[in-house]
Amino acid sequence: MSPDVALLYDDNCGFCRRAVRMVLAWDRHGRIRAVPLQAPEALELLPDMTEAQRMDSWHLVVGGRVYSAGAATGPLMRLLPAGAPGAVIAETFPRGTERAYRWIAANRERLGRFLPGAGG
Repeated sequence: MSPDVALLYDDNCGFCRRAVRMVLAWDRHGRIRAVPLQAPEALELLPDMTEAQRMDSWHLVVGGRVYSAGAATGPLMRLLPAGAPGAVIAETFPRGTERAYRWIAANRERLGRFLPGAGG
């Protein structure tokens, strides 16, 4: 049975690919599956979004509910072992979480050099 949680990410982004690998490694129970935004399945999972909306951020689909950008941080953290404290922080400060997400997204090429596997 495949997980009913999909993490949608930009497969053309090295930072994004490495970040997703880190999340999947953290997800020891295999609850999350990664889906590239460029895959046909992304259209099925995000049918109400335009291509520009899909590519604007990462998305988390949990049981059919879609979370995007900073708002996806709390729900993602709740799915990961020992992630609840991070979820509480993200959900308590949603504007700060969104700003942090947007800053990271805008600087993802520079930040990618600091993630494991930065060579690829």
